Parts: sequence; structure tokens; C-alpha cells
Amino acid sequence: MNDRMPATRRATSSPLAVEVSDLTKTYRGAARTRVQALRGLTFQVEPGIVFGMLGPNGAGKSTTTKILTTLSTPTSGSARIDGVDVVAKPAEVRAHIGYVSQGASTDPLLTGTENLVLAGRLRGMSSTDARARASALLREFGLGDTTDRPVGKFSGGMRRRLDVAAALVHAPRVLFLDEPTTGLDPESRAAMWGEIRRLSAERAITVILTTHYLEEADRLADDIMIIDRGTKVVGGSPDELKASLNGDALRVALVEPDADRVRRVAASVPGLRNVVVELQGTSGQLIARTDDASAAVAPAIAALEAAGIVFGAVSASRPSLDDVYLHYAGRSFDRSDAPAGQEQASGSEPANAVEKGQAA
Repeated sequence: MNDRMPATRRATSSPLAVEVSDLTKTYRGAARTRVQALRGLTFQVEPGIVFGMLGPNGAGKSTTTKILTTLSTPTSGSARIDGVDVVAKPAEVRAHIGYVSQGASTDPLLTGTENLVLAGRLRGMSSTDARARASALLREFGLGDTTDRPVGKFSGGMRRRLDVAAALVHAPRVLFLDEPTTGLDPESRAAMWGEIRRLSAERAITVILTTHYLEEADRLADDIMIIDRGTKVVGGSPDELKASLNGDALRVALVEPDADRVRRVAASVPGLRNVVVELQGTSGQLIARTDDASAAVAPAIAALEAAGIVFGAVSASRPSLDDVYLHYAGRSFDRSDAPAGQEQASGSEPANAVEKGQAA
């Protein structure tokens, strides 16, 4: 069940929360090579919604986030937060935003109160105001009984909530969450999802959620943008994107497949379209779209058996975000060719320089 809150749409006269136009970022790679992390990225975000920036590791999500949070500068193009240019007026932009990075941002030797007071003081708050704000945030995030406990003794979920609280100490209008649930156990991840939904609904702030978890984007985001190899692949609400596929998905696990032969056999099955055969080592999978996947299972199995093609599990499902990614990017999300860890939080140079144009 999808329990997203209704999006808060902006008045016509108010600025967009985020406006990005033709953004590029090129790094200097090894042996004087140039690695293009962003390739003309363009998108907009309405105020007051949860906006999911979805893509595999190395897609350009963290590079985009760092530019929007003034931690990096673009090679070309423009970006604005609440109408303020991130390059021309970075200090003003920082007053509008909160940022939670992939890694922990709080000091493990300090208590929760001390961390939040420090965050407030760094934002120019008085000692009295910072302490009052820290106390209120600790209660709001369910950490009121940890005021004297060193953060190093917090659980992973508690520490992540404290990271978010620290980013909110100055009441920003736009909150960036860069992979906020990476490394959390399922219970802590579900709790963080609840906090994100609450922040959007109760505070009416814009949440920019960067994630590589398909379920996370589907559950939380009012709108999403799928980014791949530094460019926008497609955007819209999760429901709109899934509905755009017009059909079910049929998946067949393959054993030592001959891709061309599998494609020919699949093409002979009535009702199958958009056939893709993915290979990984000695295994692979057949993925196809059809108006009624349950009705297509039997003839697909019969055709594969008749052709002597060895296969395993066969599944039929309604469209998912993985199917959306496959349709628009040309391969499954979990089989992206970008290696894990390629896009570093520290801003080091991406390793992948494969060329890819705008997908449609």
C-alpha cells in the first residue's frame, strides 16, 4: 500500500524549490582523461513535496546533490534553490537548505544535545536559542531520553535521526537527504521513512531524497526523476511512470542462454513485446511486456521448452519502478554497469566515462 501524503503545490507566483538547467560536471580523470559526471541535466522541483532522485551507483545523484548544496560547482549550466543561484549566492542558498550526507555527520564523542547546540551555534544562533532548539528537536525525533548519552552509543537508526535533526536546526525550506537509509536494518529504515513522510506533511518543507532503493522512492516520493549516467532518463510520479508502461511484466530466469535464440523464440509468442534478454555470467533473464502476463506464461513456457532452452523461475507482475527503469534506460536497475561505490560522497572523480545520450 502506498501511504504518501498529498503533495503541496506551489502558488503561481512562488519560486520553484529547485530549478536545474542544462547542468554539466566534468572531472579530470587519470592520464589526463576527462570524466563527464553530469551531461546536460535539467529538472524542476515543486515546493512542499518529496522529490526522489533515483538511480544506480555512479548515475550522478551525489554529484547533483553536492552542486545543489554548494559543496561543488558545475562545469556549466545553472541551478537555483528557492530562486537563488547556487554559484552566485552560495551563502544565501545555505540559509535555505539542510543537508544530510551519506555518512554520519554528528560527533560520536558528544551527546545529542551537544551536537545540536553546536549545529545551532555554527548557524549563528545564541547559546540560549540553540539549547532550546536542540531540546525541541530531540523530543520531536523521539530522542528526548538520550540527552546525556554520547552519540557513539546510539543505534544506527537513532544516529540517523539525529543527523536529520541537525540539518533542521535552522528551519530550512529545502532538505536534502543523500541515501538516508543506507546501512540501516529494515526496522530502522521503516522508521526513517515515517520521519521523512512526517517532515513533508507537518513542516511543508521540500525533501530532495537521493536513493538507489526502488521501494524507497516508490513509497515516499510524490515525484521522481530517474537519472542514469549523468542525464535524466524520465520523470513523473511513481504511479504515472508505472501506468505509462501499459501492461504487465513477464520474467523468465535463463540457464546458459543463447541471447539471439531466446529473442527469436520470445518473438514467436503471441502478445509478448519489448523483449529484452539480459546476460550475467552463465545465467540471464528474459523480460517482456504483455497485456496479460498470467495468460502469457503458459505459451511462453511451451515455446521455450519446444526450443530446448533451459530456464528456471517464471514470474508475472504488474509494472514496477524496475520495469520503468528497464523500459527507459534499456537494462534492469539491479544490473547497472556502474560499479558500486563509484560515486563518492567526498567528491572524488567518478570512474565511469561511458557515453550515453538522453533516453526517451
